[in-house]
Parts: sequence; structure tokens; C-alpha cells
Amino acid sequence: MACSTQQSRPHWIPATNRLNATGKSSMDYVAFFDPSTSRIKRLETEGFKFSRGLSLHGMDIARSREHPSELLIYLVNHREPLEGKDDGREVGADSVVEIFETKPGSDTMRYIATFKDSVIVTPNDIAATGDEMDFYFTNDHGFVKTGLVCLFSFFDFSNLNEYIVGWMRIDLDLQARRLNIDALLDLGWSNVGYCHAHKGCKVAADNIVGANGIVRGSDGKYYVASSTSGRIYVFERQTDDSLVLTDLIPLERSVDNLSIDQTGAIWGAGLVHALHLVNVHFETPSINTPSSALRITLNEGEGSYFGEKYKVEKIFEDSGELASGSTSVAYDSKRKKLYLHGIAAPHLTVCDVEV
Repeated sequence: MACSTQQSRPHWIPATNRLNATGKSSMDYVAFFDPSTSRIKRLETEGFKFSRGLSLHGMDIARSREHPSELLIYLVNHREPLEGKDDGREVGADSVVEIFETKPGSDTMRYIATFKDSVIVTPNDIAATGDEMDFYFTNDHGFVKTGLVCLFSFFDFSNLNEYIVGWMRIDLDLQARRLNIDALLDLGWSNVGYCHAHKGCKVAADNIVGANGIVRGSDGKYYVASSTSGRIYVFERQTDDSLVLTDLIPLERSVDNLSIDQTGAIWGAGLVHALHLVNVHFETPSINTPSSALRITLNEGEGSYFGEKYKVEKIFEDSGELASGSTSVAYDSKRKKLYLHGIAAPHLTVCDVEV
């Protein structure tokens, strides 16, 4: 888990245009949760000697092909600007991807490399490829770090009856699908990037609305969650490492991070009230906000004959008392445990769930 402090989140979450670097945490760390003992262990860094430290967001873990006993940890690090903490609101974060190595049961993670590139601008989440030399990542605001694009791209109007956009008055049906600035104007300014240790970085797929969580499925495809339009993009990797869109999975709500369980099912953190999450809970983490978990599988029922390729199930929903502001969910199909956590959540929530 990528961990920070609740006190720092109202100040420094570049993905939601919170760019007060003077309030940024200097205590971020990676923690390991052992499901067999329910104990959480903080991993100490080795060889990481950079003054701007770690300011964590999305992450992924993969077993090393070259050294199967080792695990590679990929981390989004939203560093403060080189110009200084006071310039955060003006220039945005100086974000990079850090790679560490560890072993199961270890108390430490050893620094391997930092990826800094002109394509890594607003990174949100990472998907390891299975090859330690490369990875994919989402730029949730494309190549724009500050300004109105960052402010509007996380607005969600599904719970508003009316909204004014410039000279337009839009009456929204509360039963209609979730609307937002991105989807309303069809502005797909976010993208998926690809980085290789020797080849460098490039844009692998663009024109995506609200690219957020990304995960490599058991089928080798890459799934990208839209945190604003309520859909999951399905991509296939090409020989040149670009991604080609092959499918769209419609959802009943916006979704944040994605994960894959041992059976190959996709799990997503459903955003029940996205506006409340971003504008209230992130501002004051002690105020609870609802959480939900969605399970997405290939539809093998009658609906598959009518074009419903995927089956989407809401497995969990809570008002926020048990799980508040969950932006990540994962399911252990062996132990029948559901894990929920959030970027400003007070704790890890563990539930017994049979699916």
C-alpha cells in the first residue's frame, strides 16, 4: 500500500488540483499487509537519498522475471517543484515514477531507478507489464498540470439537478447517466503512457476521458478506469507497445482504481458521490463519504446473447461508516476477503465477502 498522512491530503493531491506543497507530507511510505496474520509492516527504503522524498499516489507490484524471488515496486512520486514549495500552485508537481525491489517478508525496499520524462506529466496509476524493463501509466490530466482542466476534470454532476456552464443551463435528470465536464464536452485530454528503460517513454493511447486506474488483466489486456465518465476502456498491446482500444465497459458510476483477483475478475472502486469525495472528504478527511466495490467479469449468462459482453456487479456499498472514501479495492478469492482503502481514508477496511 502507498501510504501518507490524512493531514497532508487537503494540501497535496495533484490529481485533484491540490497543489499547496508547503503542506505536503514528508512521511510517505510503502506498507505491506500480510493477509495470513492481518499485520501491516512499513518498508524502510535503502539507497533512496533524494531530498524531495516520496509523495505517493498510484502503484503496482510485479514479480521479477530475471529474479523470481524478488518483487518490483512501481510508485508514482509527486515531488514538489524544483523551483520550491511555494510554486506548486503555479507550475504543478514534478512527478516521476520510482522503482524499488524487495522480497516477500523483507522489512526494506531497495531503490532501483527513477523514470523522469516529458511524457510523465500527471501520472496517476501504473501497470507493470511482466517485464521489469517497462510499464504503462495513466496521465489523468494529460499534459496539463494546473488550471481549469485540472479543476473541472473531476467534477461530477450526477447529483445536481441544474448546472451552469458558461451561457448554457443544463437540466439534468437524476436518473440519467452520470455527467461531467469531460463527458459533456467529450474532451478526452487524458492518456496512457509507456516507458522502457532503454527506449524511453511515449504516449501509448490518447483521447481518454478521465484516465485513472490501470491494470493488466489475466488475459494480457490493459484496463483503464474513467473516474469521470463511468466506463472502463479495454486496450490490447501492439508490437510497437502502443495500445489499441478494443472495447468499452459501461458502468453505473465512476470508478477509480482497478485490481485483478486470482480468478481473473476485475474489481473497481466505485465512486458513489464523486463530488462529495473530492470536494468534501479530500478537504476534510474526517468527514465520511460512501464507498463501493464493483466486480466485472465476462458475461456467461443470457445477457451475453443480447450484446452484454460484461457482467457488472455491485458487491459492496457503505455509507462511509465502515469504509470511507475508498479509491482502491482488492479481492482475495482464496480467503474470500475484500480489502478497501482510499487516498485520504483513515484505515484499511477488510470484509468477509463470498462471490
